[in-house]
Amino acid sequence: MGREIERKFLVADESFRSLAKKSRVIKQGYLSEVNSEGSAFRVRIIDNEAFLTLKGRQHGIERAEFEYQIPFEDAEAMMKTFCSTRIIEKTRYYVDFKGFLWEVDVFEGRHKGLMIAEIELENADVQFEKPSFAGEEVSDKFEYSNFYLSMN
Repeated sequence: MGREIERKFLVADESFRSLAKKSRVIKQGYLSEVNSEGSAFRVRIIDNEAFLTLKGRQHGIERAEFEYQIPFEDAEAMMKTFCSTRIIEKTRYYVDFKGFLWEVDVFEGRHKGLMIAEIELENADVQFEKPSFAGEEVSDKFEYSNFYLSMN
């Protein structure tokens, strides 16, 4: 079973930009509201690739996650047909820091100005050093989840 173990931080400064090895434009929409089990279903377009993702209820910083590549045209149609206004747009910057890959999302549209840094871990107990651009931790704050942002 696929698992996602992720910690999130507000971005304290823009030093990540000079450290980024690449960036990609992401548009993602949610196919439904979070159901009673806390699951979410999303379609995501990253540059010219598309993915369908199913995420389970969050337990701390862990949750089940399954992601499948789908045809680009299908993703565009799903977003238009099913996602309505539950769409977010962002640019993701990839930063290697002390043996870990950090992903920094810079949001556009109605969330312009919001920046969130994420680190995915092998297990919840992994120790890591935060880079200077990683500020307050918001891993347990639902209002910083992409799903919540897509709805508000």
